[in-house]
Amino acid sequence: MSQELTFQGYGAFLEEIKSRIQQAQQRAALAVNRELVALYWHIGNEIVVRQKEQKWGAGVIDQLSHDLKLVFPEMKGFSARNLRYMRAFARTYPDLSIWQAPLAQLTWYHHIALLDKVKDPTERDWYMRAAAQYGWSRNVLVHQIESNLHQRQGAAITNFAQTLPPTQSDLAQQTLKDPYIFDFLQLGLAAQERDLEQGLLHYLRDFLLELGVGFALVGNQYHLDVGGQDFYLDLLLYHLHLRCFVVIDLKIGDFIPEYAGKMNFYLAAVDEQLRHPDDQPSIGI
Repeated sequence: MSQELTFQGYGAFLEEIKSRIQQAQQRAALAVNRELVALYWHIGNEIVVRQKEQKWGAGVIDQLSHDLKLVFPEMKGFSARNLRYMRAFARTYPDLSIWQAPLAQLTWYHHIALLDKVKDPTERDWYMRAAAQYGWSRNVLVHQIESNLHQRQGAAITNFAQTLPPTQSDLAQQTLKDPYIFDFLQLGLAAQERDLEQGLLHYLRDFLLELGVGFALVGNQYHLDVGGQDFYLDLLLYHLHLRCFVVIDLKIGDFIPEYAGKMNFYLAAVDEQLRHPDDQPSIGI
């Protein structure tokens, strides 16, 4: 007989403790995220000010990236590309005191997506607050932007809650696993997929089993470092008989040509970093 059965009410007690731990982890992650977003804004703002006042050229970003990587080799956020995003971030929100609270609710990857894909300030603010309220992952946010949700919904989404997103939401899990924040927290949490991805993976696995034996799971959200930038494969498999890696990239919505280019990039990275000389070229789905 299990020992836990000898303690009346232990199951409910355990669930309460687990819930408190998850909430504490979420609060800690959001606190670190708030500091990280503020740090990136201040770095970006200093670049903007120095380039304006000191007449520094564009080369200062490459120099700063090089020097920061030497001092903080364990951190992933100081690539030249990311520093340029910090500069754009500071330019987009010149008065941090007004925006700090809503900005801090999203991960840095969310803000990069907003900077890249939404140019209108009012529309960007709408998506930012909607992502925070509904706990959208970055991928869901991008999908909502590309499907013009703001235009379709109009002003329907209002009165955004200024509370923590539920601990089971996509945003909550993405905040905890954000690669920049992970440098600080080192919580060791397994990456959790969105409910939609879980469903797709469930049926995908059934489909792969129907195809026959030989597929081995290498990992979910498999990390690749390419040129100092972080990329994550939704699903990475290896086929034991074909002797090759199989990259699965899950997308919401209709296929667009850009997906093929992204897949080719992933396949090239996998072949360069993981493929053994005896392996066949990787396959993408």
